[in-house]
Order: sequence, then C-alpha cells, then structure tokens
Amino acid sequence: MSKTTIAIADAQYLIRVGLRHLIEEFEQFEIVGEASTEKMLLRVLENYSPDVVILDYYQPNYFDISSIEKIKAASPETKILVISGDNEKENIYNVVQNGVSSFLTKSCDEEEIINAIKATAKQEKFFCNKILNFILEKSFAKEEDCSPIPLSPREIEIVRLVVDGKIAKEIASLLNLSTHTIYTHRKNIMNKLELKSTSELVLYAVEKGIVKSPV
Repeated sequence: MSKTTIAIADAQYLIRVGLRHLIEEFEQFEIVGEASTEKMLLRVLENYSPDVVILDYYQPNYFDISSIEKIKAASPETKILVISGDNEKENIYNVVQNGVSSFLTKSCDEEEIINAIKATAKQEKFFCNKILNFILEKSFAKEEDCSPIPLSPREIEIVRLVVDGKIAKEIASLLNLSTHTIYTHRKNIMNKLELKSTSELVLYAVEKGIVKSPV
C-alpha cells in the first residue's frame, strides 16, 4: 500500500520536531520534507509534490496567508492541513474560504492531528471544534442560502442533531428510532449531498441555513 507523503512547514523548530516524531509512529505516512520558510517549502513542493502539507501560515516573515495560494500554484494536487496558533477569527475564516482542506489549532491533541492528516489525504475536510465554532459564528451573520435543499424533513432533523453534537445512539433515542435506522439515514444524507465527513456536513448545514443561530 502506498504511503501518504507529507511536508511540514513551520518556522518553529520544536513544532517541526514534534510533528515529525508523532507522524513517524504511523507506517502509512512518509515525511518527504520540512521547511522553516516559504522559499524552502516551495523547493520541497517542486521536488516531491507531497500529498499533504502541514502549514502554520501565521508566522510573519516566514509564512502568511498568501503562502496558501503559492502552495496551490506550485503543487495543485497537494492538500493543505493548517495547524496554527492564529486566534484572529477573520484570518481563520479567510483561510477556510481560501480552500484549505483542514484546520486545527496548536492546542489540538495527537488523535485530532492524526485523524486530520488521514482525512486531508482522502480529500476530506477536517476542522477541530474551535475552528468549527468560528465558522458557525461567522456564517450566522450572513444571509441564509435559499436554494432548494434535497433532504426530507426527517433528514433535516437528523442533520440538526448531528450539528448539535449528538451521536447516533442519542439521536435514535430522541427520535424514537433504532440506531441502525439513524446510521442508514446518515449514510443516505452523506451520499445525497456528496459529502465525506461530519465537518463538511456542518458547513453545508450552515451555508443552507438548516441550523439556526444560537440565542
């Protein structure tokens, strides 16, 4: 089985070492390069075209938001996983809108990092809860998308409960259905919308106005 190739782009030496140590514990991953500056990263991309770049864009004089577009131009097939210490909500929203595949904060744990790498490599989106909250907050300020939603009332009800963080067992109890039925509904929803992850479903629900702004 071919390995997922990864490049690490972070100006902080200790962060690069920590990520390398974590990633190398998993045989399905291969680190093909590290970069402490944008210039070094572009060389890595030119030489290896990795499947995934792990990037902290919030490092003035080393990386910034414009680095994302440069990565896309240099290696269009490479997917971007941001792991950043940026707490500026507007920056975060702009980065997500700019097409990064996944976004974690530097407070995320090992499990989230590995799951994010796996999802990103499969061309899925992965956002930690903090980033999802920023996206929800920003999106609630926009007008709802009024285009038709290809979901039944029951499916919309399930989507709202999923966005609320409920697991299948909890949803089944609330709706007086079996857990198997909930799994079937959820699979049908994902297929119908051509989505691959819960993060993508949350974003869809926000964009379509399925979820309501919290009081």
